[in-house]
Amino acid sequence: MHTVSANGANIPALGFGTFRMPGDEILSVLPKAIDLGFRHIDTAQIYGNEAEVGQVIAASGVPRHEIFLTTKVWVDRFAARDFSASVDESLKKLKTDHVDLLLLHWPQSDVPLAERMDSLNAVKAAGKVKHIGISNFNIAMMNEAASLSDAPIATNQVEYHPYLDQSKLLEAARARGISLTAYYLMADGRVPKDPVLQDIAARHGKTAAQVVLRWAVQQDGVIALSKTATESRLKENFDVFDFALSADEMQAIHALAKPDGRIVNPGHLRPPHWD
Repeated sequence: MHTVSANGANIPALGFGTFRMPGDEILSVLPKAIDLGFRHIDTAQIYGNEAEVGQVIAASGVPRHEIFLTTKVWVDRFAARDFSASVDESLKKLKTDHVDLLLLHWPQSDVPLAERMDSLNAVKAAGKVKHIGISNFNIAMMNEAASLSDAPIATNQVEYHPYLDQSKLLEAARARGISLTAYYLMADGRVPKDPVLQDIAARHGKTAAQVVLRWAVQQDGVIALSKTATESRLKENFDVFDFALSADEMQAIHALAKPDGRIVNPGHLRPPHWD
């Protein structure tokens, strides 16, 4: 497995994401993903599946230090009085004494960013977290978070797929040694049906989904989260390191970006002004 080095963290470039996966699906699919070789697992408090993720990891037989485990603090636990207790609750559910990466799940909050970053640093100093990060932050907020933190930020987890240009954010992240972790890479099902991606895939004997996962991990400093509840697609998602895209193919995929390509923009979370 290729890894991405970001401010001291060595993160497997391909992760297994668990967004919108209920517990029974986790118990069914995640053991097979680990058996296949996935060693980066991404969950969150708000996903409601930390306990099942922890159960699978504990039963997997894979040493804990070989798995890179990420979870995220939800917005209702951002206040300093709630933050540490929420992390303890996550660790208990995950059946571990630490997570490898802890993220602030969303940027907008009435809790000052300085307070949130202090809380992230505190749980890291306590040994509950190896690395810290953020999610869904624009450039300005990412830079502010980095300036407020004693510990370096390892990643900014954001929506990223061929239809959304994240070049400005990626350039700003690279300047600070921060990786981008890409979610929604399949763009809610658009990717497998795209004729440009299908054409590139045919040249390599791959699927459009594999091409986009490869497109992500082939970019410097980008980590790809794959997700499937279908066992047959696990191996497909994992087999993206035995081919490479040409510069022209990479550019053709970048050229699919549209001004209205963003999918995730939940009004109730007061989304930031996107770059």
